[in-house]
Amino acid sequence: MLDRKVTELLNTQVNQEFYSAYLYLDFANYYEEQGLSGFSNWYRVQAQEERDHAMLFIQYLQNNGEHVSLEAVAKPDQTFSDNTAPLKAGLAHERYVTGLIHTIYDAAYSARDFRTMQFLDWFVKEQGEEEKNAEDLIKKMELFGADSKGLYLFDQELAARTYAAPSLVL
Repeated sequence: MLDRKVTELLNTQVNQEFYSAYLYLDFANYYEEQGLSGFSNWYRVQAQEERDHAMLFIQYLQNNGEHVSLEAVAKPDQTFSDNTAPLKAGLAHERYVTGLIHTIYDAAYSARDFRTMQFLDWFVKEQGEEEKNAEDLIKKMELFGADSKGLYLFDQELAARTYAAPSLVL
């Protein structure tokens, strides 16, 4: 049985991961409307990863005999002024999620819940990768986004992204 506070935070994280998936689908829709199908693809794949993260949290809770509480997922409500705005919003969101993971980790540490800390180690590493990816997208957009040929090639690069299931073993 997990610590009550850790369980609450893990359940909250399930909702946050599903929200991340919604947010990235919203980004994908924005880019599709802009004619940037590669960017749209990149964020559809990202949304799928976030959904899988939620499922990993659900499975972890279930494996530990805890109740999973599914809450309503908030609707993304951002509007974007240009093609860089979703990328910057994505980086801000990933930094927010990193903070949430750190909060759960801190609660698990306080409860001496080493199993949950070990489970979260994968997410700590994953968040580092997520933030780097978001930063790289912004840098490339700032380099190539103003040039139509550069933007076209960048869009083609992002179109090549494919989904890979997470490698975390529970």
